[in-house]
Amino acid sequence: MILLEETQVADATLPIAELRQHLRLGTGFAEDSLQDPVLGSFLRAAMAAIEGRIGKALLSRRFVLRLNAWRGDRAQPLPVAPVTRIESVTLVDADGAIVATVSADRWRLEEDTYAPVLKARGASLPSIPRDGRVEIRFDSGYGQAFGAIPADLRQAVLLLAAHYYEYRDETTLSQGCMPFGVTSLIARYVPMRMGFGA
Repeated sequence: MILLEETQVADATLPIAELRQHLRLGTGFAEDSLQDPVLGSFLRAAMAAIEGRIGKALLSRRFVLRLNAWRGDRAQPLPVAPVTRIESVTLVDADGAIVATVSADRWRLEEDTYAPVLKARGASLPSIPRDGRVEIRFDSGYGQAFGAIPADLRQAVLLLAAHYYEYRDETTLSQGCMPFGVTSLIARYVPMRMGFGA
């Protein structure tokens, strides 16, 4: 399984003004925007860290999932949520050539907060070519604008970006240090892992 981002979050979408206000940086100076690229990089890092912990895309973008085999004959879980739309399901041969684009009447999206699923409309999902793969293109995220993200996740992003900013020279933090306030805010979004005996 390979998950790739086909589109990136645009710089204009990043809440740089909100982070500047959260950090209580000075305003009214000619150099107000001098730190914008730095603040943007901390926001991207904070969003990536939070998305990694909760398995969700915060801001909408296009992903492609490449699989060599289906997880099940009738259903394939998607690795990131919330999925708002499946653009296409494509079969690709061993040489990388497109064999077929699977008609949308053969599959459907089952939306779920934690584990959205591509489901077969008939008896099974289409067969994947020998030594080939299937590519599922889909859109995932809460929305195009920062304001579309739930308020607690927005606050977590700002807190973590501020933490990265304040400790940008610290090199001794280990094991992916995330402040308690951030972990508390994102806790309800973290998928439950169930194993044997659960």
